[in-house]
Amino acid sequence: MIRTRTRRCAPPGSVLTVLATIVAAVVAGPARAADPTPATAASEQDPAARALLLEMANFIARAPGLRVTMRSEYDAIQADGQRIEFGERRQILMQRPDKFRVEVERSDGERGTVVFDGRWITAFKPSENVYARVEKAGNLDQALVYMVRDLHATMPLARMFTAEFPASLDKRATSVTFVEEFSLFDVPTDHLAVRSDEVDMQLWIARGQEPLPRRVVITYKNAPGQPQFRADLYDWKIGASADAAEFAFVPPAGAERIMYLAPRPPADAPAASNGELR
Repeated sequence: MIRTRTRRCAPPGSVLTVLATIVAAVVAGPARAADPTPATAASEQDPAARALLLEMANFIARAPGLRVTMRSEYDAIQADGQRIEFGERRQILMQRPDKFRVEVERSDGERGTVVFDGRWITAFKPSENVYARVEKAGNLDQALVYMVRDLHATMPLARMFTAEFPASLDKRATSVTFVEEFSLFDVPTDHLAVRSDEVDMQLWIARGQEPLPRRVVITYKNAPGQPQFRADLYDWKIGASADAAEFAFVPPAGAERIMYLAPRPPADAPAASNGELR
């Protein structure tokens, strides 16, 4: 039986696709600009729904630190138009103002780690025992923007972890509507539908003291095939303390340091979705 390889959104096999497959901001789809969407006027069709959306965004933006697990799937539209789903699981640890760590496992078993310690961005690929390191002193927001804009890293929902998240979300959301009270999670949630010029997004936000997103679905409505990104977020721990060692990368025995090369998708790469509200 002859097997043909289907295509992910980032080309497999580049030495550091670890950074390319680890976190999209809220950056993705066929374009990879850090912030490509022009400001649009906010719609007020449902002020109460917009208030729920911004309450969630402000709650995350004010968090001094957090831990969360993200289980995500995304569509890769093949050259023949077929929709193929790939998945990833991420363990995310963030501490303001300048610490970030992500452990990622892809659906094909590939694993990787990205760490930002306030000075260095380090990506480690255990299957090859190699790591790359880029110096970028600054805060968390600056590091995430640098990874997406300059290193062309795919960073699902990365904007959600920045201090500018509330303002960014409010600017891009042209419509916010309330769908229903949803009861199939372990906590009651509010189901919201959000639209921007580029994407349609649905969020399920926990009700109560911690209005955190439990599920996100993003549809890239202007992209060929209208691919989707879907993520469930669970095991949230807000204000979670973290040991300094969790943000310090110590190369394993025999690990080789290599030069970081920003991955460039081939010209014929299929349309894919990787988790940005644009």
